[in-house]
Amino acid sequence: MKYRAFVLLLALGIAGCGRDFEVEKVLKMTDVHTGWYDAGIYEGKNKLVPSVSLKLQNVSSDVVDNVQVNAIFRRVGETQAWGEHFVRAIDSSGLPAGQTGGSLVLRSNLGYTGTESRMQMLRNSQFVDAKVEIFGRHGSRSWQKLGEFPIDRQLLTE
Repeated sequence: MKYRAFVLLLALGIAGCGRDFEVEKVLKMTDVHTGWYDAGIYEGKNKLVPSVSLKLQNVSSDVVDNVQVNAIFRRVGETQAWGEHFVRAIDSSGLPAGQTGGSLVLRSNLGYTGTESRMQMLRNSQFVDAKVEIFGRHGSRSWQKLGEFPIDRQLLTE
């Protein structure tokens, strides 16, 4: 009899560990900042890449764990991705209910290069603005859109 109770409790514990949740309902993005990151010198030219920083807040009443985030960057008016950045945003230790995690910085691997100063590059008439779409998921669930933001024409050094 004790053995059956132990097996039942073990099975319930394992089932509880496998809970699934909808990231778009339990997480809220806060402190979102966008701009163009100074990526240094690339092949002798200044390089700027679109960047977004944000925090995730757990708005549920449970611990949220094992969340992946993907940022897809696109130039305004284009449908093709112009770089992306994938991270494990919340690890297995989880984010407690009501808490906000640390800052996530997501940058495209693609950007603009030029011989002009970085500020001149941002003011160039040929400069095409960009936007970022943020997606999240937990476990094997499909990616869910968490938000979309224009990339501000401001220079970021951090």
